[in-house]
Amino acid sequence: MQFALLGDIHSSKEDLQAVLAQIAKEAPEATLIGIGDLYECTVSKKDLHGQTYPTVEEVIKHPDGIDELFTFPSIYGNQEQRVLLLTKQTEPIRDFLNDLPETLKIDEAIIIHGHQWPHNEAAEWLAEHLLESRVVFHGHTHRSGFTSDGKHVAINWNEEMSLRGSRTVVNVGAVVGSREWVLYDSEEQTVRFMKVSQR
Repeated sequence: MQFALLGDIHSSKEDLQAVLAQIAKEAPEATLIGIGDLYECTVSKKDLHGQTYPTVEEVIKHPDGIDELFTFPSIYGNQEQRVLLLTKQTEPIRDFLNDLPETLKIDEAIIIHGHQWPHNEAAEWLAEHLLESRVVFHGHTHRSGFTSDGKHVAINWNEEMSLRGSRTVVNVGAVVGSREWVLYDSEEQTVRFMKVSQR
């Protein structure tokens, strides 16, 4: 089965539309799954002082029509986590974000955003918390990457890379700015790093 994995959208409607169009063209049968950070929280981490806001609209970048594009299941990222910390009331967007899980499992693979571990300590954190997961997909850093048994492997864009026979960690990159996503074939055990060309 094919899965189109995309994340770190950060409320960028134009970039999301471009990626969704490419997915529809390249992998129309693929199941879409979000890797978190769907919306951009406008209050930075360093500005968290226990304050709350009366509405979600006050703390997110929210372009018209973007909600209708979020038709796929997703996990939550640090942006969603921050929005929930800053608001308390019940409203549709907040309820949607509050219901997002921390992880999703697809066949042998686990999907997690990546803000859970300290910078540059993914291998150690994953070994402690997700040791049983042979394939891990994440985002958060906005940098596509492929690690096989702890060793970084150069990415070949739009070419199949095998996941067989190793513990693999895949960073799917970012939709915002980079327009990157990953096509995962769970039966063939391959991934393809995809990127929408920007003119």
